[in-house]
Formats: sequence, structure tokens, C-alpha cells
Amino acid sequence: MRLSGFMVIMLGLVVLAAFVLVPTIGTYVDQRQQIAALQASVEVSRQDVARLEAQRDRWTDPAYITTQARERLYYVKPGEVVYLVDDDLPPALAPQEQVPVSDEVEQTRTDWMSQFVRSLTEAGIAQTVKAPTIGVPDPAPSQTPTQ
Repeated sequence: MRLSGFMVIMLGLVVLAAFVLVPTIGTYVDQRQQIAALQASVEVSRQDVARLEAQRDRWTDPAYITTQARERLYYVKPGEVVYLVDDDLPPALAPQEQVPVSDEVEQTRTDWMSQFVRSLTEAGIAQTVKAPTIGVPDPAPSQTPTQ
């Protein structure tokens, strides 16, 4: 293979163009990313401005101001009486937090179909109905702890 002077000059120009254009292309890509980030920031700011303007418009309404004063500051009109109930249940009767549900799948030890059939037949044979006990308060409650 024979190299001519023209080919050497053209190869040199291609290498020179690559050295000149690669940083320019990198700068261009970086600037496009900055522009996209700034456009997203502008959109978020516009949404914030719209939200704040809507809130400002609500505060110009006298009914909204009255509602906020009643809810937040417990203001009342003259002659009104407000009753605040502050957790009147004893700790033993307060609703308990529900236990979180397990992520693990467990296998039952018995056949569910046989249990279903047994339950169905026992319910059909039963002569009396048992009163529900879950969720019904005791007729004579035990002593509650004193505070």
C-alpha cells in the first residue's frame, strides 16, 4: 500500500477536525443538559406560583378566612359555645393499632375444603344460635385502672 501526499494531508485534516470538534460537541451536550434541567426547574416554579396564587385567592374569600379561624385557632362567634372532647376513653378501651401484615406466605397444615365442609355441616345441624361475643361490651365491666 502506497501513501500519497494528498492522503497524508487529508488524514491530518480529519484528525485535526476531530480534535477541534470533540470538545465543542461535548460542550454542546453539556449545555443541552443544563437547558433541560433549567426548563424543568422553570416548570416546577410555575406550578408553585400557580399553587400560591390559588391559595392567595382563597384567602381573599371571607368564608374561607372564617373557616380557617374556626379550625386552626378555635375562634367562635359571640354567643356560641364550643365543646372539645379530648380522648375520653380509658386506655384499656382505646382502639389498638393493627399489627402489620406479614410479607411471608405460610402454608396451611390442614385441608381447607374438609374444614369448610365440616363447618357447613355443623352450622346446619346446630339447634341454637350462639350470641356474638366479639365487639360486645361486658355486661358488668371489670375495674378500670385509676389514673
